[in-house]
Amino acid sequence: MALFCINRYGGEEEQEEGAEAKERARALLERLRQQAKARQLRKQREAHAGGGEDELTGATGPAPIPGGEPGVGKRKKESDEQPCAQGLKKLKKKRQPCSSSEERAGTEEAGDGSTPSKKKENRKSKVRQERTEADSEEHIEQKENRNNFKNKSSERKKRDEETEGAETREEENSEKAEGNQSTKEELSLAASEEGANPPPSSLVVLGDYDRKPVQKVQPFLPQWLAQPKLVQKRIKDNLIPIGDVPGIHPRLLKKLQMNGIESFFPVQAEVIPAILQGASNGYLMGQGGYRPRDICVSAPTGSGKTLSFVIPIVQVLLDRVVCQVRALVVLPTKELAQQVSKVFNIYTDGTGLKVVLITGQKSFAKEQEMLVQKKVTGYCSLADIIVATPGRLTDHISQTPGFSLTQLRFLIIDEADRMIDDMHQNCLNQIVKAAFQVENYAGFNLLFQRTKPGPITAASSCYPQMPLQKLLFSATLTQDPEKLQQLDLFQPRLFTSVYSEKKTLGDGTETEQDTNKKYTLPEGLSQCYVPCDLNSKPLLLLHFMLKMKFTRVLCFTNSREASHRLFLLIQAFGGVTVAEFSSRLPPNERQRTMKEFEQGKIQLLISTDATARGIDVKEVNYVINYDAPQFIRTYIHRVGRTARAGKAGVAFSLVLRIQERRFLRMLRDAGIQDIKKHPVKGNSLKPLVQQYEEALSKLEKTVKNERAQKRA
Repeated sequence: MALFCINRYGGEEEQEEGAEAKERARALLERLRQQAKARQLRKQREAHAGGGEDELTGATGPAPIPGGEPGVGKRKKESDEQPCAQGLKKLKKKRQPCSSSEERAGTEEAGDGSTPSKKKENRKSKVRQERTEADSEEHIEQKENRNNFKNKSSERKKRDEETEGAETREEENSEKAEGNQSTKEELSLAASEEGANPPPSSLVVLGDYDRKPVQKVQPFLPQWLAQPKLVQKRIKDNLIPIGDVPGIHPRLLKKLQMNGIESFFPVQAEVIPAILQGASNGYLMGQGGYRPRDICVSAPTGSGKTLSFVIPIVQVLLDRVVCQVRALVVLPTKELAQQVSKVFNIYTDGTGLKVVLITGQKSFAKEQEMLVQKKVTGYCSLADIIVATPGRLTDHISQTPGFSLTQLRFLIIDEADRMIDDMHQNCLNQIVKAAFQVENYAGFNLLFQRTKPGPITAASSCYPQMPLQKLLFSATLTQDPEKLQQLDLFQPRLFTSVYSEKKTLGDGTETEQDTNKKYTLPEGLSQCYVPCDLNSKPLLLLHFMLKMKFTRVLCFTNSREASHRLFLLIQAFGGVTVAEFSSRLPPNERQRTMKEFEQGKIQLLISTDATARGIDVKEVNYVINYDAPQFIRTYIHRVGRTARAGKAGVAFSLVLRIQERRFLRMLRDAGIQDIKKHPVKGNSLKPLVQQYEEALSKLEKTVKNERAQKRA
């Protein structure tokens, strides 16, 4: 807060200092008067107690001092008054002529029974004192006129009152004043202090305040976030045979074995029984109002989260009779939706369950034909499980006749943190609204009426209804309760592998490590970063591919334009089988590119973050962050494309020197400290410079041709 200094009387500081000095002198004089009055009363009491007559009532003065001479007290009083007057004379700076009121006061004083010398001394002291008061009154009036604090009438009234008060005090002082040596010393001391210590400055400080320490608010988490179900981090050391996990249907166990799965990962072994337990009563809630708890899973990439919800959902729907949409999986990207749809198709093969993919890759009318069929009795559903992206799903909810979610039992939100952050909350609200929409089917609505969950009452327990259970999965699930509250979860359970581990040292003591980790990375991942300049980044990528002989490399950029230009540059350089993967390409071409990369036909795949989220790209040996990620969650998902399912992998990040400090701080704040610095010497890049410059000239021509084609 700024401090403002205001000069009260600009340009007249000397007059103000004189006025303040006189005000102090006046206050000191008033104090001395009171002291003298007190001493006079004390002496009168002593004289009265000693047998002398009261000075106020008798004709004689106070009792004589033993051994003293007559008239000594009177002479002493007169001699003491003279130094007092001299002290007052030193404090004054100006002298003004006596007023008519002073002359009248002197005449009245001569009218009493005093001696002429006493009258003269009293008149002198009174005149001096009144002059001092008049000087101070004059400066007070100047202050009041200068600042316009009061009007003229109030000033005149105040002056008159002060004049009368001064005369009254002067009369009392002339009767009771008694000078002594102590009074003389006090006046002289006051005068010396006045000259030694200058008056304080007239500047006034406004707006000051006292600084108070700010109390730090400690974060508070709900119990389900503060005390989650912990999942083992190390996959290879904690594999569980599929036969040891209770509750799995024999048909699904056989399917798992046919696909080469003999053991479950730690996440799968914990989450699958939890979902099956929530569906132990079938589709409907029991008479007691039983409602399954929602489930949240936070585990590293490649830890088997997809199979964690595919197996229990397929098992719960095995006994269904009527085809209705009972499971809905919402994913942020088309590629991830295709991947999940393939897994569902594998385990629903031969069961009669129908899986429909809605991502916009087919026409809207074609997708409508896949979802519903119109009959004489009305519309019937053709899908038991729907895998969809948010935008296309909301279009079908609002525009497809007969598309119904009123029998929805499971709502799975994969990559839940991105679904929340990417403003897909409106999509989730529409799904819930469609799930609890009341429909009229020739009287069946009374028996199977579905209402939004609320307090359990006798009326709500009279008929069974199907609950809606939400399952959230992500490698970087947010811990913000406010964001999770938007999903309206019911008594959620959290399964997480983000926790500290106790390790036993050689002396037998246990210590906790990784206590500040917010995210977990795959166990077999090695991380490195390369400090570099902007011009040397393409040369470094070529160095890794040609000199270091990297294969099956997934390279990430921050935009599809950067991805396309880097692809053209590497292609013009030659010697590397390269492809690009971004939204610039049609879906069919992207599928073909991904298949060729998995088969080993493509050494380097340059991609945007379209493949960073959940895409299970098989056999990725290296991940290179050509553009350093700006957010920690982007980094987690990028490097998680390698070292999946307990395998080994390496992640390199090309970091500009100006970005190095921020990049390392971002990782350190997330609890990632095992990243190594991997500098590359400039001499190793020199053999590539000449061919690189030729590739740049080719790139320039190619870019011009592409721009010309767009304009045409």
